[in-house]
Amino acid sequence: MPEYPIKTERLVLRPFEARDFDDLHAYRSSPEVCRYLYGEPATVEDSMNRLEKNLTSGELAEEGQWLVLAVHLPEADRVIGDVVLKWVSEKDRQGEIGYVFNPEFQGRGLAGEAAAEMLRIGFEELGLHRIIAQCDPRNEPSWRLMERLGMRREAHFRELEIFKGEWGDLYVYAMLAEEYQHEK
Repeated sequence: MPEYPIKTERLVLRPFEARDFDDLHAYRSSPEVCRYLYGEPATVEDSMNRLEKNLTSGELAEEGQWLVLAVHLPEADRVIGDVVLKWVSEKDRQGEIGYVFNPEFQGRGLAGEAAAEMLRIGFEELGLHRIIAQCDPRNEPSWRLMERLGMRREAHFRELEIFKGEWGDLYVYAMLAEEYQHEK
């Protein structure tokens, strides 16, 4: 797994620490953030449980695990979001990325910077062949980010599931290792 902390141009990606609670709760309790996520805005207890789980999600050792990293913005001295990389299949070398950010810091390319690093870890360090990302089609900033990363839309599942009381659609984006190399 990567050596921590991981530094990008403006960010530091690292495993969560106990001191990150207030920052984590600030965005995970936001109705705006949770609009397109499973679950409702986090209560204090929900955020404590999430942080506790995140404290042990700093490495990928086997299929099915999630690498969950805090995205720290040094200029604000805050955790402004989190990024994930799931090891979906060892045999087929498949992964999935995701990201959640505090709306206060959106629109500055920070999520793209962090998500690009998760693609790098997946392809260069884990040796994955294919990485996907998924989102609700109404979450235009999310799928636009996937496209900026060079991912391509592979599927639009219509009325796939009941999501927050109504039929919900799902976009699936993907990138192959050879496409990643071409994007670099």
